[in-house]
Amino acid sequence: MTDGTVVTGKRTAQLLGAWVVFEDEARQDLKPGKGRTWSRRGRTPLVRVTGKGSGRVLMAGMICIRPGRETRLIYRTQTYQGRTGEKKGFRAREFADLLTSARRQLGGAPLIVVWDNASTHHAKALREFCERNSDWLTIVKLPPYAPGLNPVEGVWST
Repeated sequence: MTDGTVVTGKRTAQLLGAWVVFEDEARQDLKPGKGRTWSRRGRTPLVRVTGKGSGRVLMAGMICIRPGRETRLIYRTQTYQGRTGEKKGFRAREFADLLTSARRQLGGAPLIVVWDNASTHHAKALREFCERNSDWLTIVKLPPYAPGLNPVEGVWST
């Protein structure tokens, strides 16, 4: 993106009264991480940790920006326990619901959504949802693996 493109994008958002929304997903395992403990010198302590079936937390978040308004963070979480038939991630329906909910929370204004090339974003059902709602929803795709261009990446960092 050049500086000219960024300025044009800001002007477009301002003219439309739109929110610029940066979206990203992440996951965090619920299995305990490695820890530290103490023992006598020369005797390595053994701490047994079983993570079987502990699962993970799945997160999808959006940073919503609009000139003259306070920046907003909207997110959803899901848990995955590793059970048969359980969803392992956010699917097209969950993304559609998240976008619809975000629009409602942001006062019904148009959204310009910037997201990465996650496989779910290419799902036919989600593409069709975006096309049906093109009067208030514009999608801008980031280049492959460009975390530096998406400010939501910083939300997941520890």
